[in-house]
Amino acid sequence: MDHSAATQRAIILGYLQRGLHLTTRYARTHLDIMNPSARVGELRALGYDIVSYRRKVDGHNNVAEYVLINN
Repeated sequence: MDHSAATQRAIILGYLQRGLHLTTRYARTHLDIMNPSARVGELRALGYDIVSYRRKVDGHNNVAEYVLINN
């Protein structure tokens, strides 16, 4: 599997463009992206309007959830 930053950005962007919300926990567990916050930061720098919220997920507090605005 290609683990390059570009591939990880494409995976995250594709997920968000489908109108789905992405948590760091999901990205790590199901998408094999260990540092999703870095990839989201890079997407923001490329002009994508991605907001983040903090929530509790599976008993873990303060998990980031990302949402693409103006999909």
